[in-house]
Amino acid sequence: QVQLVESGGGLVQAGGSLRLSCAASGPTLKTYGVYDVGWFRQAPGKEREFVTFINWNGGRTDYADSVKGRFSIDRDIAQNTAYLQMNGLKPEDTAVYYCAVGRGYALGYQGYQDGSFYDYWGQGTAVTVSS
Repeated sequence: QVQLVESGGGLVQAGGSLRLSCAASGPTLKTYGVYDVGWFRQAPGKEREFVTFINWNGGRTDYADSVKGRFSIDRDIAQNTAYLQMNGLKPEDTAVYYCAVGRGYALGYQGYQDGSFYDYWGQGTAVTVSS
C-alpha cells in the first residue's frame, strides 16, 4: 500500500500563491517502483478535473489550459515528494486538490489526464481563493 499525504492548502487572496506538497510513503513504496504524479482538483458541485502531471523522472510535464503559466509541478524523487506551485491564484481555483500516483507513462500510456491512470490517491487539501 502506498499512502499519499497532501499539505499546503489554505485561504489566500486572489493573486496570491500557495505551494502544495504531496508526500508518498508506505510499506510497499519501494516495491511499487518509479511512478508518475498527477494533481487533480474538485470544486464544490463540480466534477474532479485534471490540473497537472509529471512523469517518473521529471522529464515530462503537462498542464490544464486553465492553469498554464500560473502553476508549476516538480518533484524531489529522493524525498518521494511532489510539489504544486500555484501563482496568480483566482477564485475559480478554489477546490480540494488531490495528488495521485501511477506507473503507466513509462509503459507508453498517455491517459494521465484521466483518473483511471492512477493507482493511489491522497485525501486532498483544500484551497480557497477569495476575491
